[in-house]
Amino acid sequence: MQISQLGEFGLIQRIKTALPQPPPEVIVGIGDDVAVLKISDSEYLLATCDVQVEKVHFSRTAISPYQLGRRIAAINVSDIAAMGGSPWWALASLALPPELETEFVDALYEGMQEQLGIAGAVIVGGNLSRIDKDMVIDLCLLGKVAPENLLLRSGARRGDLILVTGWLGDSRAGLEVIRRPELSISHKGRRQVEQRHLTPQPRLREGQELGSCGLVHALVDVSDGLLGDIRHICRASRVGAEIWVGNLPISSAAKEIAHASGHNVSDWALVGGEDYELLFTASPESSAQIQGILGERTGTWCHVVGRIVDEAEGLQVCLENGTKIVFSEGFAGWDHFAGEKL
Repeated sequence: MQISQLGEFGLIQRIKTALPQPPPEVIVGIGDDVAVLKISDSEYLLATCDVQVEKVHFSRTAISPYQLGRRIAAINVSDIAAMGGSPWWALASLALPPELETEFVDALYEGMQEQLGIAGAVIVGGNLSRIDKDMVIDLCLLGKVAPENLLLRSGARRGDLILVTGWLGDSRAGLEVIRRPELSISHKGRRQVEQRHLTPQPRLREGQELGSCGLVHALVDVSDGLLGDIRHICRASRVGAEIWVGNLPISSAAKEIAHASGHNVSDWALVGGEDYELLFTASPESSAQIQGILGERTGTWCHVVGRIVDEAEGLQVCLENGTKIVFSEGFAGWDHFAGEKL
């Protein structure tokens, strides 16, 4: 069997099955974006890593090295945010072609450290290697969280509302304008979505507030797309979900670009991915309070986009005309080895 046949998530499960059972100090292991490791009764260590491969995740013609550094740091910080934690230390490993200019590396590290510095983290080590073609950049980020503030994917409950911060679909709109620079759109809209795609801003303070308020049941960041990431919550919590298309928070910039390019902007919001917003569940009685907490303490609004249902009902999308679309159990969002959204 080829990896492309098994898929990213099937391969993860295969690797997990082949490895020995982790010790009890491993609170969360393989299968989540972040490992959670008990180092004391009052503190957990968070560990995550993300790799960026040239011509798979980025093109040197479309992103500057400084932007690339900020982007890879932001992606890792977002994972820590989705656990309610705080990032501390980073390790950067680079596989670089020998003809690459040293100025590229300087700007890359400037971007990484600037984004990490905003989050209170610092680069403390890493590794360098030669590669003869396309470069590979891997960042490992370590952080901490108090056990009582830790949020996982596995706590969603039937009847919970599903909420998301910020806007959905902007990153996919940004990718569209990078691919199609000839699109006739406003300068403001172009700039907004390009920034959201090239240099996303992780919702770190928001994640910490959600972790400490004691009202949130399950949390992930939106990296694989709204539908893919709510599927992660559903599988971990053994529940189903209903998403309401009419409630999706979509910016005017994304709507403008979707219209100009002939796309359905709701599709971008549902499966576009890489928005790095926070997607979470909470009881209907708590949702207004949570919205108030985030708005007052971080300036970020969040929107109700659906509800948690019985596992037997699966993953459903409710269109504005009342039609319901049910997604198969095999749907998982972005899959690196399939190379397409499933």
